[in-house]
Amino acid sequence: MEAPCAADAVAAAGSSEPDQSLSGSSSAEPRRPQFGTRFLTDPKQVFQHNAWDNVEWTDEQEEAAKRKVSENNYPLPADMQEDYDIRAHEFWNEFYTIHDNRFFKDRHWLFTEFPELAPQCSLNHTSHQEENRSEIPDPKTCRDSGAEDSRDFPGSSASYRILEVGCGVGNTVFPILKTNNDPGLFVYCCDFSNVAVELVKSNPEYEPERCFAFVHDLSDAEASYPIPDGSLDVIVLIFVLSALHPDKMQASIRRLAGLLKPGGTILLRDYGRYDMAQLRFKKGRCLSENFYVRGDGTRVYFFTQDELHELFTKAGLEKVQNLVDRRLQVNRGKQLTMYRVWIQCKYKRNS
Repeated sequence: MEAPCAADAVAAAGSSEPDQSLSGSSSAEPRRPQFGTRFLTDPKQVFQHNAWDNVEWTDEQEEAAKRKVSENNYPLPADMQEDYDIRAHEFWNEFYTIHDNRFFKDRHWLFTEFPELAPQCSLNHTSHQEENRSEIPDPKTCRDSGAEDSRDFPGSSASYRILEVGCGVGNTVFPILKTNNDPGLFVYCCDFSNVAVELVKSNPEYEPERCFAFVHDLSDAEASYPIPDGSLDVIVLIFVLSALHPDKMQASIRRLAGLLKPGGTILLRDYGRYDMAQLRFKKGRCLSENFYVRGDGTRVYFFTQDELHELFTKAGLEKVQNLVDRRLQVNRGKQLTMYRVWIQCKYKRNS
């Protein structure tokens, strides 16, 4: 599942300038090295570039955002909410049928923000495994999560395994396959929409010997995966957890955590509270607090750092990173400014 509107597609791409990075949201969070170089020091120069890094809001802006959200906080009737939940698969299939693959940009910023996906990381991991074979979990001891034989599942011979959940039309998967030539790499990708998965498989860049695409409902924590528990090095969630009903998020994250090897990591990038996409919702689109339905029937939630931290730690994972990216995007042609708020997380399984 991916962001289903034009402005959100920019979010899914990271920004119009994908080499720019994140910073901490508070003094307690250590600041990362900065890859971006565009910091707005003179407001008169705002239209000189397409985006500005690490834009802090004024108290007035934050209060205005809170008021806007509060004005729209009138949930739809329970029967309508249930209908959107029941028909979620239908709405996502319609979305991908309409937009096909014309709508999205490949996420080349991935390897700046998530070096865990880059060749050097997987090659180093493979070398470490060769030196420490006794530390590698035996798939035979893992609970089979849907593979007919846990010793013979897609990618069973790989030394570095990545799963992207909510792959859409492959805008994360294909950059990984093109960039990471580690012979030990195997990439899994799944989506709620069978239309999206078929688009991935029909792409000429799809390599069945290095990638396995399948349909999966992340919100169904009882649904099986075609890979055993304890077998993945990295799980990627990019603008996908926000599409789940909030009541189903915790069980889904706990299920994903079980797929990780000790030392494996979940990487997440998703919508933050008071993002422009949240503030532009009109009355009559609210399902519950900070959870909305778009005009096409797809749904979206807007997170805080604390909410995501609680979801991951309750699943037994340890924080590596939890950052807010506040960015000012600019439409120079229309002389418009747009404030985006995204959250980026990395949480690791230690045992």
